[in-house]
Amino acid sequence: MAQRRAKKIHTKQTINTKTFLQHYFFTPKYFVVNFMSENKPVKVKTIGFIVNPIAGMGGAIGLKGTDGKAILDKAIALGVKSIASVRAEAFLSELAPFKHCICLFVGAGDMGEVAAKNQGYHYTVIGEKHQQTSSEDTKSIAKSMVEANVDLLVFCGGDGTARDLLRVVNTKLPVLGMPTGVKMHSAVFAVNPRAAAVVVYKFLLDELPVREMEVMDVDEQAFREGRLSAGLYGYMLSPYEPHLIQVSKLASPVSEDEVRNQAAIAVYVIESMQPETLYIMGPGTTTRTISDLLDQPKTLLGVDLFVNRQLVEKDVNEEQILRMLKNGKPVKIIVTLIGGQGFIFGRGNQQISSKVIWKVGLDNIIVVATESKVQGLNSLKVDTGDPVLDTMFKARKVQVLVDYSRWKEISIK
Repeated sequence: MAQRRAKKIHTKQTINTKTFLQHYFFTPKYFVVNFMSENKPVKVKTIGFIVNPIAGMGGAIGLKGTDGKAILDKAIALGVKSIASVRAEAFLSELAPFKHCICLFVGAGDMGEVAAKNQGYHYTVIGEKHQQTSSEDTKSIAKSMVEANVDLLVFCGGDGTARDLLRVVNTKLPVLGMPTGVKMHSAVFAVNPRAAAVVVYKFLLDELPVREMEVMDVDEQAFREGRLSAGLYGYMLSPYEPHLIQVSKLASPVSEDEVRNQAAIAVYVIESMQPETLYIMGPGTTTRTISDLLDQPKTLLGVDLFVNRQLVEKDVNEEQILRMLKNGKPVKIIVTLIGGQGFIFGRGNQQISSKVIWKVGLDNIIVVATESKVQGLNSLKVDTGDPVLDTMFKARKVQVLVDYSRWKEISIK
C-alpha cells in the first residue's frame, strides 16, 4: 500500500527560496549566492522518518551512550527523559514550510509518529507501536521503508542507530542522520536539526549530490572505561553538503610535535588558573594533558571538576555539575574540539549541557586545541540542543588557545 502511494506522487510545488533561507537559516552567504531565483519548482518526494527514542539518554548523566538494556534501565531509573523526541520535533518544525512537498512515512509511536502528529504533518505509519523500542524495531521499520522505495530516509539517533540502518539499508537509498545520540563519529549526520531541514530542502530541489559516507561507532564499554576504540563498519549513501554535514571524527595524531603542542597549551592553562575557581574540564587528549601535568587522574572521555589545581570530582554528570555551581565560586569551562568536525559542544560532552553553559556564561569558556586540529577548519560548531544558545554562539568568534600564550580567532557556524 505504501509503495503504491509513493509511486503515484508526481506533482510539483513552488517554494519561495529566499524567504526560507532568510527566515530559517539566518542567510549564510554561501546559500544566498547559490539561490538567485525567487521560486523553484519542487517535485513531491517520499521521506522516511525514524526516531530512536532512547538515543542520547545517557549523555547528560555521563553514561556515554545507551547501547544495551542495562544501561538504558539505569538511565530511566535516574529519571532521564528522551531528548530524541524533542530534537525530532525541532527538525520537523524547521521543515514545516515544505509539508506540501513531502509524502512522509514514519515509524509507529515514539519512533516518528508522535513527533509528526504533534507538528501537524500528514503521514503514513510504518510498523507497530511498542512501549519500549529496540534496534530490531529500527531495522524492521527501515526494511519496510526500503520496500516502500522512499526517496530519502531521515533518522534521529546516534552511531548505534546508524549501524542498525547500515545492516538493512546499506546503499539502497540515501540516508540522513539528525543527531540525537551521544556518539556521532559517522559522516551521515547533519550538524543540528536546522541544518538537517536545509539538507532535506536542498534534496527536494535535486541540488545535492549523493555520496558514500562512513558509518563509524565506538565500543561503549571501552568508552566508559576511558578507552576510545572506534571502528569503520561500512558506508551508506547520504546527501552531500559540506557546510551542513559533519565529517567523520579524526583521531588526534601521536607525534612529538603534537605532544609538545599539547604540553605547551597545558602549561599556559595551568599558569592562568585562578584560586578558588571551579574549572569544568571536558574530555579529550589536550585537556587530559592539563591534568597529567597537575598529576591529577582526569578521565580521558569524561567531564571532571578542578579547584585550586586539584581534582575534586571525577567523571561527573549534568546534575553533579549544576550542584557544584551552587557553591558560589567563579567558574570556567575548558573544552577542546573534535578533530575533523570542529564541534566544541554537543558531541561527547553533553554533561556540559545548555543549562550549565547558561549558568557559567559564554565569556567563561576556554577552548583549547593543537595546531593540527585547527588546521583546515574554517569554523567551529555547536549543537547544545538550545537554538537560542546556539545562535548566541554563532554571533561571536571564539579565541582558541593553540599554543603557549598563542590564540587563534575562529568563528562558529
